[in-house]
Amino acid sequence: MKELEKGQAMALTGPMAEEKLRLFREQMAVWQVALPPAKLMIWDFGLGNLDEVGLIESWIANEMEAGYCGKYLFVFDGQTCPLHQHKRKHETFFVVQGRIRMTFDGGDHEMRAGDILPVPVNKLHSFTGIGPALLLELSTPCEIDDNYFDNVSIPIGGNHRPPR
Repeated sequence: MKELEKGQAMALTGPMAEEKLRLFREQMAVWQVALPPAKLMIWDFGLGNLDEVGLIESWIANEMEAGYCGKYLFVFDGQTCPLHQHKRKHETFFVVQGRIRMTFDGGDHEMRAGDILPVPVNKLHSFTGIGPALLLELSTPCEIDDNYFDNVSIPIGGNHRPPR
């Protein structure tokens, strides 16, 4: 299964997801940001607390054979992408709009529009919106199972072990 299809199958759906998508689209219109035609993915990381833990992803490309990926990542004010690392994926984050608190390399760093942060393989990282924020992620290809979350109750990624 292609990674985009795998991700879409795991994304949150329902009334709460639709409301978050509506608010997201409104914010993109205010910022005048054009989005790729791919279906948006709303993640609560299986924790059921989208207001605090989650994000919206818009995939631009995930070219496995060519070796690159590009995505928009959006968080609402106070919403966090949980602490995690990748064993194969190197990422570079560019803040397009807004501000975030990035947890990386043992500390918290405030990032603003225009700031760039490369995140090498095996480095724990997380980010939280300080107000709504839009990031561009440029990376090696995205593989859903190459997400290793610090919170092992998150039922996604390589450290998740389905119940027997």
